Amino acid sequence: MTAQQFRLFGGMFILVVIATGVASQNTRSFTIVNNCKETIWPGITHGDGFNGSGFALKPGQTAVYTASSNWNGRIWGRTGCNFDKDGNGTCQTGGCSKSLNCTVPGSPPATIADFTLGSPDYYDVSLVDGFNLPIVITPLKGKENCSNAGCDGDLRKNCPQELALKSSGGDVIACRSACEVFSTDEYCCRGTYAIPETCHATNYSRAFKSVCPVAYSYAYDDPTSVKTCSGADYVVSFCASRNGTVCSFHDSSLACGGSTGFRTAIPGWLVILIISLSLVLRTK
Repeated sequence: MTAQQFRLFGGMFILVVIATGVASQNTRSFTIVNNCKETIWPGITHGDGFNGSGFALKPGQTAVYTASSNWNGRIWGRTGCNFDKDGNGTCQTGGCSKSLNCTVPGSPPATIADFTLGSPDYYDVSLVDGFNLPIVITPLKGKENCSNAGCDGDLRKNCPQELALKSSGGDVIACRSACEVFSTDEYCCRGTYAIPETCHATNYSRAFKSVCPVAYSYAYDDPTSVKTCSGADYVVSFCASRNGTVCSFHDSSLACGGSTGFRTAIPGWLVILIISLSLVLRTK
């Protein structure tokens, strides 16, 4: 399914209107929003009962995916892709076996949004495989803590030279992990470093953490990175701010979430009024 994204008051408020029927208690909605200035190709893999997916998302576009309430998998963005009419091709970052439809994880470097749904849900944004795009996860209509997760900084702008992945034109298009570049046990948290007592932050992971303080920077970075929520739908926003507010409308109510944890339900007539106002503002 698709939805339209509206921006109000200079982009400070984002309203995502989801065209759905009555949602089942056994499903969850994932609204994927591209706030980047470039087309991206989100990839989705892949848990029990879900075979993965992939598609193009132009700047400002939104897509909605529905998964089972016990789904576990990951969502990430691919950049610089070129696919033929059969869905075969390559990407500069995040590609998955030269296919538009991802049935395997993307290749590093790539920023990953991880989800394990259940009671409660666990979710995080990981830089363990490197960084290619900012990602923010916003839970909607959930119970318990339900705080935002993600990285809204852009590591490409200050990536250590030895980790930088560059295009043929010399632009930094991603920041690789120290594990990928140096492949040592210490950086990869393997061998004698495979347990929390011996796998610690490195200078490189600290540099990642300084830009993205609530994202995973290395394998055992759990305390500041993993978030929990129960019964939520989620908005996965590329190139967005963690301080923004996003809203999802379905089942005749408007649910909002943001850094303050604000959530509400608003009658459908008021949503229509808000949408009408946004369209008037956009035409002026």
